[in-house]
Amino acid sequence: MEIEIKNRDNNHLVFTVDGVDVSMVNALRRISMVEVPTLAIETVEFLKNDARIFDEALAHRLGLVPLSTDLESMVMPEDCDCEGHCSRCSVSLILKGKGPKTLYSGDLKSEDSKIKPVLDTIPLVKLKEGEEVELEAIAQLGLGSDHAKWQPTTTSAYNHYPEITIDQDKCETCQDCVKECPRNVLEYDEKNNQITVVDLENCSMCRTCEKDCQNQAITVEIVEDKFIFRIETDGSLSPIEVLTRACDILSGKADKIVTFCEEGGS
Repeated sequence: MEIEIKNRDNNHLVFTVDGVDVSMVNALRRISMVEVPTLAIETVEFLKNDARIFDEALAHRLGLVPLSTDLESMVMPEDCDCEGHCSRCSVSLILKGKGPKTLYSGDLKSEDSKIKPVLDTIPLVKLKEGEEVELEAIAQLGLGSDHAKWQPTTTSAYNHYPEITIDQDKCETCQDCVKECPRNVLEYDEKNNQITVVDLENCSMCRTCEKDCQNQAITVEIVEDKFIFRIETDGSLSPIEVLTRACDILSGKADKIVTFCEEGGS
């Protein structure tokens, strides 16, 4: 298996995977979405709420605020030996304010400087004159398979790697394929008087170029064992962290299957 990173920033990763089948990349996709743990607010204790928003609605809104996640220093609640909440399995965040003002995610004050909202500008509640909100929120690790608020990825998808073949003997360089391609994958090379592929990985395999070529000079196919994989996160974890953890989880699952088979299925 060969992996090549094509594009990468804080929340977005595009890479190609060569030498695998659909089951492998689909397993990575599903694990990245629902089995990589992240932090999210799980319980909220209201000390005061005079706002015109119900406690339940505000708690739900708080739960959907992405939080920066430190997987190395925290454990899942079910793996912790405490009886309630402790620093190993949870983080406390305080929200307090008095109107007239709007409270944003940046107003959440965390007891751990490493754990804080990814964005400071998410509106939480609008307070009018005399209205006041004071609450304590407890954030814990969880899995996207239990609730969408724990999903680290906003996008986790793959597609087959495209292969475009142009038969220059049949091609009359009418440029219809260039004009009709919705993603500017093809280009007319005036110097050599031929159609060339300039952005292969941007091809969506819509086959518009193939349909519009009256001489059938263009063929669009897929590479069976090569894929383009895209991961976009909400900022709680970096795409590399999500991918690395997903690979570790998949490897652990494979080890369990091997051990199960070696022990005769017992």
